[in-house]
Amino acid sequence: MNFKDFTKKIEDLQQMKLGGLEAQFRMAPQLRLRYNKDKIIANNPRRAAVLALLYPNIKNETTLLLTQRAIYKGTHSAQISFPGGKTEKRDLNLQETALRETFEEVGVVPSTIAVIRELTDVYIPPSNFLATPFLGFVDKKPQFILNHEVATIIEVLVSDLLNEKNITSVNVSTSYMENSEVPCFKIDNHIIWGATGMMLSEIKELLK
Repeated sequence: MNFKDFTKKIEDLQQMKLGGLEAQFRMAPQLRLRYNKDKIIANNPRRAAVLALLYPNIKNETTLLLTQRAIYKGTHSAQISFPGGKTEKRDLNLQETALRETFEEVGVVPSTIAVIRELTDVYIPPSNFLATPFLGFVDKKPQFILNHEVATIIEVLVSDLLNEKNITSVNVSTSYMENSEVPCFKIDNHIIWGATGMMLSEIKELLK
């Protein structure tokens, strides 16, 4: 998708009905499907926010930013995710959390980002977080500055996200799930699943 064509759609994107859980659950692992609204509330999850950032690459193709987390002793070590993290007392709201975390993790200045809209919350059972995604864009590719939490950035073309051939499934084993078949996006040999895959599924529905 040409970036100029994308910017022409922004007003429509702000008004469109979100795909919500229906869109997310197309890419949800079985573990996530066990949790309904009441069960999530009963778990009193911690709040977090992430940013799905769109920008033009050198060919002016609309590109989406993902990160691969550094290896650490934790639930989501080395997994692919959007920049983001848990709320802090200084954050005025969840959008500010997403922008602050994006700056801290990949160095994109909040004032340069235009937030298009808030998306549907995603519950993440292994870490008991309820994450709110935001969709935003910048007019030119940022100069990324990675902190210690990020091993590398992953740039996904929106055209690849929209390509149905890039949806498949994979068998995964983690600290909280063993030998499980999960739906995923496979883009440029990157396997994107779990909460990030669920968020991407709703974004995909919105953009297509």
